[in-house]
Amino acid sequence: MKGESSAVLRAALWMVGTLVSFSMLAVATRELSADYSAIQILFFRNTVGLAIMLPVVAAIGWRRMRSRNMRLQAVRNVIHLAASLGWYQGIAVLPLAQVFAIEFTAPFWVALMAVILLGERMNRGRATALVFGLVGMLIILRPGFGGFSIGSLYVLGAAIGFAGTHIATKRLTATDTVVMVLFWMVVIQFPISAAAAVFSWSPLGWGMAPWAFVIGAAGLSAHYCMTRALYLADATVVIPLDFMRLPLIAIVGFAVYNEGIDAFVLIGALVMFAGNYVSIRRERAAET
Repeated sequence: MKGESSAVLRAALWMVGTLVSFSMLAVATRELSADYSAIQILFFRNTVGLAIMLPVVAAIGWRRMRSRNMRLQAVRNVIHLAASLGWYQGIAVLPLAQVFAIEFTAPFWVALMAVILLGERMNRGRATALVFGLVGMLIILRPGFGGFSIGSLYVLGAAIGFAGTHIATKRLTATDTVVMVLFWMVVIQFPISAAAAVFSWSPLGWGMAPWAFVIGAAGLSAHYCMTRALYLADATVVIPLDFMRLPLIAIVGFAVYNEGIDAFVLIGALVMFAGNYVSIRRERAAET
């Protein structure tokens, strides 16, 4: 019991790192988006990420980075790059809280993809997540009532793409470590983003250089902290803590950018959270 409570506490601390990292990532993206295209911002992220990962991997050993499934690594990172582009485009034009709320539809798409692509069974828990996810998404987007925009479409596409990367990551972690997944993420995405950024290149000024560093460091730390939290504690502990991203980024958006807090966004997110939480508890009960 004592060891279990200690693990939960450590997971909660890792989740604090996750929340701070995602908030810093969003703010850095917003700051950079005024002067740079989404693909160039991705290039900044991958450049900094690669600079951080190279000494880490050198210390661990290059041979330990040999993936057993390079094809899946490549597919995962092409999808992740495209999804990140949509997320960055959304950050540039939408209130930060709305971006995060739409991103919370990802578990809805994961459940759907697991059934369609992996042939997993549609049980009550997943059906609950699907229904609540759809209802929550409609509350947030309000199609036909002024809540839907091209920015919403960007982030919705990003959420679907991130769902695909979650499925791929789940398969990869059976054979590859978290460090390997992060390493190949920046190695594969760096040349693609570099080649694409040439067509919309703007020189990086000294004033924006700190934000470019933040976006690279926060992108890596968010993934790492979340993975460590899930390793230490059950999803029933981690998911409610992850949901705290929404009120936190709403406060940041209000304080830094004077963004209003949309009640429909919060209600829709709460509906999706309820569906995800019920689904996780049902899955856990079925395993015991």
